[in-house]
Amino acid sequence: MSDGTTTPPLRPPAPAQNSSRRPSIPLLGPILALLALLLFNIFFTPNFLTAQTLNVNLTQVATIVIVGVGMTLVIATAGIDLSVGALMAIAGALAPMLFLNPPLGSPALGVALAFVLPVLAAGAFGTFNGLLVTRFMIQPFIATLVLFIAGRGIAQVLTNGQLQTFSNKSFQVIGLGRPFGIPVQVIVMLVVVAIFAWVMARTVFGRQILAVGGNERAARLSGVPVNRIKLAVYGISGLLSGIAGLIVISINSSSDANQVGLNMELDAIAAVAVGGTALTGGRATIVGTLLGALIIQLIRYTLLARGVPDAAALVVKAGIILLAVYVQRQRR
Repeated sequence: MSDGTTTPPLRPPAPAQNSSRRPSIPLLGPILALLALLLFNIFFTPNFLTAQTLNVNLTQVATIVIVGVGMTLVIATAGIDLSVGALMAIAGALAPMLFLNPPLGSPALGVALAFVLPVLAAGAFGTFNGLLVTRFMIQPFIATLVLFIAGRGIAQVLTNGQLQTFSNKSFQVIGLGRPFGIPVQVIVMLVVVAIFAWVMARTVFGRQILAVGGNERAARLSGVPVNRIKLAVYGISGLLSGIAGLIVISINSSSDANQVGLNMELDAIAAVAVGGTALTGGRATIVGTLLGALIIQLIRYTLLARGVPDAAALVVKAGIILLAVYVQRQRR
């Protein structure tokens, strides 16, 4: 993913320079918020410290984190991706078609292709978003709005608008498998977080992403291949959305183009904002996105445990996003 070793040293992005005037620990806020929620539930929510509660919260947050990691990379370049939910629907529509009607009459080949082709298709659509941004100079909000609107329509055309139900143990291992008692989607989530946390912290590609988001013109003058970096992050966002789409339909044993990935873009952006990634680009934390998603999930769980309607949790989520953005503005 690196573009070579000849790239000149990059200047730290602007937000990092400000941190020298106001020392802070980037993840301190999310960590304290998560600890406060955990302590509150430990003392006031019955049966919170059970394996079942841990399992419920982790499995529900896994897809948000996976998509949120891709969103973090995009936002780090000062972009945004509104199409992630629609890409999940496209991947979710393609997969059952492959193993329900396996090529060459081979069920094993159908399942194998169902894991690969839908994810690659979602990645290709993500790269298309990147092309609109880089080649046609369309604002990321508008560029990804195209697939936000058309993507779910594509999924509905693929399935003729019909619900696809299935029972396939080989495919559904990605959503229902539990090696050593750990849900597979949780393992996938942790692997994705670990890989991209390392990429952002230790690779030239990660520094180039921050450089593009911090000051695109300076990054271009420094020799950073800005367009290729943007293409890559939108493509990665699409790939991760495709994986999340497979997990969702696997859990549900069905694929509904109208529902798969619905509002996922809002959940992912909320997780990124609460986790401390600057929505203006130039600063990103993958672990922060994980913490942000866990905070939002725990707040929702806490409200539901007290009989608060799920619709009210949406209002609380909006308030959290506003608070996170306000805190970010105070740091600038």
